[in-house]
Amino acid sequence: MRPLSPQAGPQRAALRGRHPWREIFHRVRDPRFLADSALRTVMQGWDRVSPTEFSSLYRRVRAHTMCSNARLRGLYRAVQYVVSHEIEGDIVECGSARGGSAALMALTLQKLHASRKIWLFDTFDGLPAPTVDDPDFELADLFTGTCVGTLDEVGELFRRLNVANNVEFVKGLFQQTLPAAPISRIAVLHIDGDWYESVRACLDSLYDQVVPGGVIQLDDYGYWKGARKAVDEFLDQRGIQTPLHRLDYSGRFFIRSSSIAA
Repeated sequence: MRPLSPQAGPQRAALRGRHPWREIFHRVRDPRFLADSALRTVMQGWDRVSPTEFSSLYRRVRAHTMCSNARLRGLYRAVQYVVSHEIEGDIVECGSARGGSAALMALTLQKLHASRKIWLFDTFDGLPAPTVDDPDFELADLFTGTCVGTLDEVGELFRRLNVANNVEFVKGLFQQTLPAAPISRIAVLHIDGDWYESVRACLDSLYDQVVPGGVIQLDDYGYWKGARKAVDEFLDQRGIQTPLHRLDYSGRFFIRSSSIAA
């Protein structure tokens, strides 16, 4: 991480009050973002009244997550997939914020009467600063310190939903916590790290633990250029040709193949 000047905190606090307008202006120039936003509004309305199992789970966590219902549905289906196909491994989320997306996966496991260990990695202090490796650094830097979900807050959510058993909360920067994490097999890996350095650390440290047939979901691929850069570089350097499947404007997922060339 680059060092921060003594004035960085107050400057960010002032800028942070303006970033919604700056981001809106930046995004509305993309017609794909506008179309996706309209669809998201429709689907959120549906999931607030629908009697389906996913919609009922969505209503329980929606106040605790910034993930779209399309990306949450992707996680719901990923957990169903690995359980129904008996794909062994833990559920790992890198970037939990207020805990809603991880809680949805835990609730899905509960509905399936399946037992998996769930790992939540986060600073629990908000987003770290991006770096010069992020092509949209100036915009991304305004979000430093946002998306805060404290460890106590996330833990209380899991306890209130009665899904706190077999859950491990790991506090710290990914670059420091992931390499030492004692995880041998991963069935579902949810990467929600926003910035280049964070996403790259997740892939470098955890990709090899994802079992063949395991699901990797990328929350920010279409939204932040640093996240997309990290994923594209990693896949290219490893010779991985598995296609990325679109969930919405931002989210993508792929299933790890047993063969690098598959």
